[in-house]
Amino acid sequence: MKTDIKNKDDIIVLVDAFYLKVKSDSTIGYLFTKVAMVNWQKHLPIMYDFWDNILFHTGNFEGNPMMKHRMLDQKSRLTETHFKHWTKLWKKTVDDLFEGENADEIKVRAENISKLMMNKVIS
Repeated sequence: MKTDIKNKDDIIVLVDAFYLKVKSDSTIGYLFTKVAMVNWQKHLPIMYDFWDNILFHTGNFEGNPMMKHRMLDQKSRLTETHFKHWTKLWKKTVDDLFEGENADEIKVRAENISKLMMNKVIS
């Protein structure tokens, strides 16, 4: 039986599972592995803090995701398809692992973030 997202440990499980899918994804994987050439040891803890802050308002995230995505767009054009696919993959990962109020909330927030990024980066 699935449980809700309760704490940062659950965020870590979610983020790790999501990026495991992303790395081999045919639609967006190359953006992470070939274009951005993500250093996963550095990136994953940042994402843990980002999502922990998004869901639980911990204040433990410092960064500028918009700038990072604009820089990525300069290297390889991002499209609406990329953002929509990222959102679909995120929601599926959440649904595979969790259910409940926080699980629903993190999907809503992810979709809102994705739409905002898409509108600011590709317009």
